[in-house]
Amino acid sequence: MNVDLSAAASFMATHARVLDRRRFELLLGETDAGPVLAALDGYRNPDGGYAWGLEPDLRAPESQPAGALHAFEVFEDIAPATTPHAARLCDWLASVSLPDGGLPFALPITDTSGCAPFWAQADPKVSTLHSTAFAVCGALRVAAYDPAVAAHPWLERATRYCLTAIEAIGDRPHAIALSFAIRFLDAASETHPEADALLGHLRRFIPDDGLLPVEGGAAGEMIRPLDVAPAPGRPARTLYDPGVVDTELSRLAAGQQDDGGWLVDFTSYSPAAAFEWRGYRTVSAVSILKRNSLLGQGHRSTSAA
Repeated sequence: MNVDLSAAASFMATHARVLDRRRFELLLGETDAGPVLAALDGYRNPDGGYAWGLEPDLRAPESQPAGALHAFEVFEDIAPATTPHAARLCDWLASVSLPDGGLPFALPITDTSGCAPFWAQADPKVSTLHSTAFAVCGALRVAAYDPAVAAHPWLERATRYCLTAIEAIGDRPHAIALSFAIRFLDAASETHPEADALLGHLRRFIPDDGLLPVEGGAAGEMIRPLDVAPAPGRPARTLYDPGVVDTELSRLAAGQQDDGGWLVDFTSYSPAAAFEWRGYRTVSAVSILKRNSLLGQGHRSTSAA
């Protein structure tokens, strides 16, 4: 496998938003948590939540659960360093949770410019496993390093909502919802023994090739094994045949474009989002390859057999 990190760095400089440029530098060991958190602060609201296009297809100023997902990704990136903003985000999530402990898919949006219809049309009065799982799985990973997040009452309540909702799944869920449910269970397995059994409950929805077509998505849009189980040695990885994972890792490495970045296979809903998703995806691709020991260090073309 050949990945040109120098080309990837050039792509990030010419295409990506500051936050993802800082995340990329952190990934390569070229910066520390401070500049990454400073970039993230540009998306933070006084209420403790995150907005302003942190989720690229949700550009409205109101704090949203999707913003929490991406903020927790950054808080995980900087571990073992921590920030008090993580617990404050939990405070905000508690304030917008519904009586059953779940989160709505999205909260009301006053200006839908640049926002995907599925965000703009969401019912703010109905909890969804999808949104609750994507917030909680990130929080659980951060909680492994941050005692304030681990002890936050919102986290346990929302975790219980997700566990109950997953246990009740009968028919095949939407591919994206299924992926976040699995990622949640992978994270919850560290602290909730029942998560492993529930992971087995979802195993029947994973086809032999590991590919989950996204209903209603762009032509050819898929949730792929490395989207669901990016890290080796984790419970989620047991859902996939090792040969499938090896094939997907080769495919991911080969997906680097001539401009140094990676593509996404889903629709972007604004010109800005189209650029931002590619920067975000490039950070993700390099991170996955690194976590699977397929990268060296530094801005050089790297080969791994």
